Amino acid sequence: MDTSGPIILWFRRDLRLADHPALTAALQKGAPVLPLYIHPAEEDPGAGAASRWWLHHSLSALDARLKAVGARLILRRGKPLQVLLALCREYKVGSIHVSRCYDPSTEKADRFLEGQLRHQGVLWQSHRGTLLQEPSSFFNKSGKPFQVFTPFWRALSHEEAPPAPLPAPRRWPWPSPCPTGETLDSCGLLPSVPWDQGFQEAWQPGEAGAQARLSAFLDTDREVYPLQRDLPGSKGTSRLSPHLHFGEITPGQIYHATRNQLSMGSSTAKSPMGDAFVRQLVWREFAHHLLFHFPETLREPLRPAFKAFPWREDRGLLRAWQEGRTGYPIVDAGMRELWATGWMHNRVRMIVGSFLVKHLLLHWRHGAEWFWDTLVDADLANNTLGWQWIAGCGADAAPYFRIFNPMTQSEKFDTKGRYLRRWVPEIARLPDADLHAPWKARPETLDRANIRLGKTYPQPVVNHMIARETAMDAYHRMKAQG
Repeated sequence: MDTSGPIILWFRRDLRLADHPALTAALQKGAPVLPLYIHPAEEDPGAGAASRWWLHHSLSALDARLKAVGARLILRRGKPLQVLLALCREYKVGSIHVSRCYDPSTEKADRFLEGQLRHQGVLWQSHRGTLLQEPSSFFNKSGKPFQVFTPFWRALSHEEAPPAPLPAPRRWPWPSPCPTGETLDSCGLLPSVPWDQGFQEAWQPGEAGAQARLSAFLDTDREVYPLQRDLPGSKGTSRLSPHLHFGEITPGQIYHATRNQLSMGSSTAKSPMGDAFVRQLVWREFAHHLLFHFPETLREPLRPAFKAFPWREDRGLLRAWQEGRTGYPIVDAGMRELWATGWMHNRVRMIVGSFLVKHLLLHWRHGAEWFWDTLVDADLANNTLGWQWIAGCGADAAPYFRIFNPMTQSEKFDTKGRYLRRWVPEIARLPDADLHAPWKARPETLDRANIRLGKTYPQPVVNHMIARETAMDAYHRMKAQG
């Protein structure tokens, strides 16, 4: 097999230069390397609007990084096989290096590409992607995939630490003549109607933005993270999830940065795996492990009994939930934060998810689809695990009868209403005691706050106690059918 000539490095969900095994392997060959990104010829229905916004800016940042080391990103549009074969013929490419992706459709597509390219004499070389462990070779003591988080986390804790992060290249071997490609603007990733002002204020996509956010997070008091990460009104979380999804930073980089921070700080943790923050990172790992081994969970519940659950269909209720007009302030705040910034605090994600599937009895797939379109960190594995966990039908799921009370959740995690007042300003003038359930406030209190329920702020779309009883009745009917 002829492996002479330039090498293609195909960027996908690995939009960085540091700690990039595929990039390092390609550069070690000593041949010119073509840094390629392929955008579908048609609009990709699998990518939500928020993700497309992030992708545009992440690709722009990657191109700037490449220019700083003497290269530039080659952006071409079309079907991957056609684009790759055309570039291979044009530059007599002998091999293609890629980072592994672990979602079902990409795994299947990669096997097809590898076979087709082999027939053309092109070597396909895949490398470790952005996971700590390859899901294809990580099993429980019975040799089966994990389905419960705690054993998964314990097993991962006993594995060797991830390799030290690889350095970014200082110079890039660039071919002559220079390859041509599409412009980033021609991909149409940005919204045609401007609605992304909040995104621009909240985020800095790209590798530099990921490193800056990690550094800022690790500079905070690590001892208070377990206390603050559930408080949506504080800056207690890392907000690294979109950077991880697009591969602008790796779990290995985060692991080693956390280890270095722990060794310099006052924590007594012996290993980063004992750190509450790294444990959350392992949840991401667990999500990818599950989707790899149970690809049907994209559409079907992991627990078969839930196929019989009597879900409702109510477009009006779904729209009220999507638009943050349910009359429950903590739910509405979360949905409005999502629309404005492309992100939602994890505690609030659980609250709004529980409200959709248990108060409104709407299918978890409706929630997964909305999150997929509106989250800048819309990750197929995390999204699937999260929604099936909330609905009680997935791996290691919360019991269905665990129905979050939105008022008590709000009172516990946003006691002073900092989060509510930011995202639901209509009720901002209410006293703390009335803020979490405005419909319970005295008429004179509502008047002083200039609130007219049903006019300036919605009445609750459902009664909490009745909704809870209805949900439990539906659950018991499902169990009886099983």
